[in-house]
Amino acid sequence: MMTKEKYRVLGLMSGTSLDGLDIACCSFWRKDGQWNFKIEHATTVRYNQQWRTKLETAPTLSGEELIALDFSYGNFLGSACATFIAKQKKIKVDFIASHGHTVFHQPGRGFTYQIGNGNAIHAVTGLPVVYDFRSLDVINGGQGAPLVPIGDKLLFDQYDVCLNLGGIANISLEQKRDRIAFDVCFANMALNMLAEKVGEAYDKNGRLASEGEINTNLLKKMNGVYRQFAKKRPSLGREIFESKLVPFLQGNKKDIPNLLRTCTESIAIEIVNAIRSFKKTGSVLCTGGGAFNSFLLSRMLEYGGDDITFVVPDEEIVKFKEALIFAFLGVLRVRDESNCLKTVTKARKDSSAGILVGF
Repeated sequence: MMTKEKYRVLGLMSGTSLDGLDIACCSFWRKDGQWNFKIEHATTVRYNQQWRTKLETAPTLSGEELIALDFSYGNFLGSACATFIAKQKKIKVDFIASHGHTVFHQPGRGFTYQIGNGNAIHAVTGLPVVYDFRSLDVINGGQGAPLVPIGDKLLFDQYDVCLNLGGIANISLEQKRDRIAFDVCFANMALNMLAEKVGEAYDKNGRLASEGEINTNLLKKMNGVYRQFAKKRPSLGREIFESKLVPFLQGNKKDIPNLLRTCTESIAIEIVNAIRSFKKTGSVLCTGGGAFNSFLLSRMLEYGGDDITFVVPDEEIVKFKEALIFAFLGVLRVRDESNCLKTVTKARKDSSAGILVGF
């Protein structure tokens, strides 16, 4: 194990929205029993079309092809880290903590799988690596997600609720002295998919959505999908998205603004309802790519009223909070401290998850 006064870690995150690889060089230290952090340097390595296609089609590969992609993507991650370190004048880091990229996430069937082999990252960079943060929790009967809430609890406790607006929107909060968290709805996965149909990577500031009209029938169908999950609150993944939501989001180019408008409304409604279901009011920290979607935020503010305040922090935290927290999960792992909470994932017990390579 590695117990120090201060850690400098590279956190890596690749999300379901497929916009790129986030790399954040973060320092962590304890003072008066409280964890503190600083994002020293950070960047997003955008995926070229070849990598986007590889990651999008990964679930359709044969076993042999998927193993090859796992190693190939690990080499890509290692090379990206090496380039990042070189550009920062060869900064010295203690280790790399990598989330990888999720290909399969089916905790109900007892497995989850993120590619980006940690041995490959270690071989390319020569640095110790922590990876595969989700599998142990799934084996312990948990959902393997969300994992960010331990960081919300220990690094962002000044907020009543933490909201991540990524490919999937999820929230975490304190309830009866326990941290709880869950996926709320699909967010950028749906919005980006629709924007791509008109040649845009995403709907910047929600402009296209703001020009559309709400399809009330579609809105009821979408909200009906989420009602199915309201009690159990499972971890949402691409499998559920493609089977439950995508069939409702078909149309030609002229339909896209209306589809985007309806999706945006659904996201805002689901988020505010989720917060209110726990009788929570107060400040809500908003991070993830969706925090830059001003139209989505305006709809959330409309439904939130006067007693819910949505706070968008500095751009660096908005963009790199997940990479920051996976770096922090790595710190907890090398200290052999819990980084997966059973109150969040519904596992049988808390765990200190992550495979260690090169320590």
